[in-house]
Amino acid sequence: MSTGLKANTELALGFASSSRPSYLKPNYTHTQLSRLPSGSLSNNFSGLSMASSSGVSQSKRVCSLSKNDSGESSHQNDGLTYKGAGVDIDAGSELVRRIAKMAPGIGGFGGLFPLGDSYLVAGTDGVGTKLKLAFDTGIHETIGIDLVAMSVNDIVTSGAKPLFFLDYFATSRLDVDLAEKVIKGIVDGCQQSDCALLGGETAEMPGFYAEGEYDLSGFAVGIVKKESVIDGKNILAGDVLIGLPSSGVHSNGFSLVRRVLAHSGLSLKDQLPGSSVIVGEALMAPTVIYVKQVLDIISKGGVKGVAHITGGGFTDNIPRVFPKGLGAVIYKDSWEVPAVFKWIQEAGRVEDAEMRRTFNMGIGMVLVVSKEASHRILEDGHGAYCIGEVITGEGVSYR
Repeated sequence: MSTGLKANTELALGFASSSRPSYLKPNYTHTQLSRLPSGSLSNNFSGLSMASSSGVSQSKRVCSLSKNDSGESSHQNDGLTYKGAGVDIDAGSELVRRIAKMAPGIGGFGGLFPLGDSYLVAGTDGVGTKLKLAFDTGIHETIGIDLVAMSVNDIVTSGAKPLFFLDYFATSRLDVDLAEKVIKGIVDGCQQSDCALLGGETAEMPGFYAEGEYDLSGFAVGIVKKESVIDGKNILAGDVLIGLPSSGVHSNGFSLVRRVLAHSGLSLKDQLPGSSVIVGEALMAPTVIYVKQVLDIISKGGVKGVAHITGGGFTDNIPRVFPKGLGAVIYKDSWEVPAVFKWIQEAGRVEDAEMRRTFNMGIGMVLVVSKEASHRILEDGHGAYCIGEVITGEGVSYR
């Protein structure tokens, strides 16, 4: 779960002063390896100040929820739930509420930092327990695309063009060949989002992770002119919701996915019901990077808000871009739900409301646009769907 955080005091962000060799000349001989190119701009600053004088400066807050395999559904229908799989969205929301008391202004997908006539927009995220399936399937080449996607898709919701990306790769014992596969995926993701892989960090921590396993985090920074920020303030009842298709589960909800898989009787090598691919391939399909598509649509006008559909699904993410007093109606039959979600729901007996609050259901990005812009977008060949409309009254309903 990610939220924007607006500073109400001055906050200094310090950088470590350790040597940071470039990816081009990796140094794998140290226990902890930094990979920020020597001489980069980041080395010229001992810290950054986050000032609140403009009233709009924001940083990003990530709530990383504990994920495990324990617990069944608390409902009487015996259907599986995200909470039963170990992830409590409500607990995350409660933490955000408490943070808001200390630092008002949270809620956005990315954090905005004023810089002249522009904002720097920053985001950070991981790929959650999708990593467990990477370990089980041996598919490591695309998990880096997921990592980049989770951050750049967040910051593009403000209309920002990604500038650069940094990664954090941690493992108990460094397997150079495996790490190279992961980082190759990160490079691919940066190319897809037209941003630079500026550097990162490799941490070798003996005994901390299981043999052959690793963890990932990513960090992206973009820029947008202040006059061009997409902030949802101009959204009105009657505006149209345009959905951009996903490639599948993307990188959220995998604690529940893994729980369903364990109950389904299928293996990762079995064919996915209703599909021509095997389960493992369907679940590991890399997250779509929407940067170029969304920026192209924004450049033609009429876009008022953008929501990245991640953890929380439609139910929690779409309202984040609305002014108070507005909500959404989703036309639930307006796009074809991918086979992987149908299998998850049937195999796990997952209720509709739980599916819609956990998964993207085949729509990875939602744009709130004027009626005039909606006609152009749907005709321009973006593969987009008209999935709903903005209404008076808060929340998300389905019909």
